[in-house]
Amino acid sequence: MDADDINKIEEIFQRNINVMSETFDRNIGDMSERFEQTVKHQMGVLSEYFQHKLDIVAEGQQMLAEKLEMTRQELKTDIHSLDQRLTVVQAKLVKKLDAVVADLSAHRADTEAHHGVYRVKEGV
Repeated sequence: MDADDINKIEEIFQRNINVMSETFDRNIGDMSERFEQTVKHQMGVLSEYFQHKLDIVAEGQQMLAEKLEMTRQELKTDIHSLDQRLTVVQAKLVKKLDAVVADLSAHRADTEAHHGVYRVKEGV
């Protein structure tokens, strides 16, 4: 082997190394792009998943707010009805109390009319 053969062998090795390097760079570039696309796709899927879950939470909050407002209206109606019934009961109690007071006054007047037998004293 002479110097010419060694130079030819070095050129062949250099070309093969260059071809392998280009192939490797191209493969790495392709893999990098595929990896980047896969990551973007997965991030998109996760983003949609989180958005869906967030929408469910927001919908649940809206339902709770509506239910709370319905309960509030029902309570207002019940309180108003109870207030009306208490007003009626109060009016009846006042009438009965007035009747008892009148009856007691009549009884007292009657007992004071009989000084010898009965006597009502104020405070003890």
